[in-house]
Amino acid sequence: MKSGVHPSAIKEALIPATFAGLRVDQALAQLFPEYSRSRLTQWIKEGRVILDERVPRPRDPVVGGQRLRLMVAETPLVELQPQALPLDVVHADASLIVINKPAGLVVHPGAGNPAGTLQNALLHYAPELINVPRCGLVHRLDKDTSGLLAVARTLEAHTKLVAALAAREFEREYEAVAVGVMTGGGTVEAPIARHHVDRKRMSVREGGRAAVTHYRVIQRFRAHTQISVKLETGRTHQIRVHMAHIRHPLVGDPVYGRRLAIPADATLSLQEALRRFKRQALHARRLGLAHPASGEYLRWEAPLPDDMQKLLQALDRDLRREPGHGR
Repeated sequence: MKSGVHPSAIKEALIPATFAGLRVDQALAQLFPEYSRSRLTQWIKEGRVILDERVPRPRDPVVGGQRLRLMVAETPLVELQPQALPLDVVHADASLIVINKPAGLVVHPGAGNPAGTLQNALLHYAPELINVPRCGLVHRLDKDTSGLLAVARTLEAHTKLVAALAAREFEREYEAVAVGVMTGGGTVEAPIARHHVDRKRMSVREGGRAAVTHYRVIQRFRAHTQISVKLETGRTHQIRVHMAHIRHPLVGDPVYGRRLAIPADATLSLQEALRRFKRQALHARRLGLAHPASGEYLRWEAPLPDDMQKLLQALDRDLRREPGHGR
């Protein structure tokens, strides 16, 4: 099946009031997330963007209520094949699908992952998604993060959900296991940008995009902490970067974590659990949003996957020193 933009497409949108003060290129990136920021900036410079009957510059600010028209340049259509992959569908109706994504499943096709992705699976489940940007995906999770994702089933639903996400109207709560014993909850407010050397990594950097993460302690162990995390913003790798920034990286994080450190006198079960945990211990547990058609506010919850449950059980046994589990 073909995915991508049909040549000569014209797209229109009304600038939400919540976008007031954003640059034109920033507003475009949030309204049309199916296109890269660099491509949108180029189209602005080419005069393919009209803002209230005038051609803006990328840096011009927007205000609520302005009408924006985007004339998409011809773009080669990309082959994207439906695949009968397992999907854990927790909600489905004519406008919205909510998926509980397992760890290890890539969301978008890309270099090294041309198939076997969540998009391929969604096209098999709902073929009409070929007509919706990114097969309806409104936000994303890293490959090795599990949990809930919203998928818009129509163009109208996609536009509404993208705007709601940009306006910070989504409720997203995660559970994670961090290295170290936290004294209490708090908020990390630190800008995030691409790492200045390793472009595959993100980092806290001055001049980066604003990012806010709230966290609270669920349970403390001898050398780890189970936490609940809520996002105000949704930057790439945000939770992982922010937790590493405050020196509590997530267990198993291959990019932002520390070298494996096993607590002194840890039980055998904890030693084994830590060695076997090869992904970041992060799960998108709760999702809440206003339904794009009815307006009704809905919430879903996905239980912790088996690997995180086993990790927490091992941490708890280590804390309690239950008989029969050894040291």
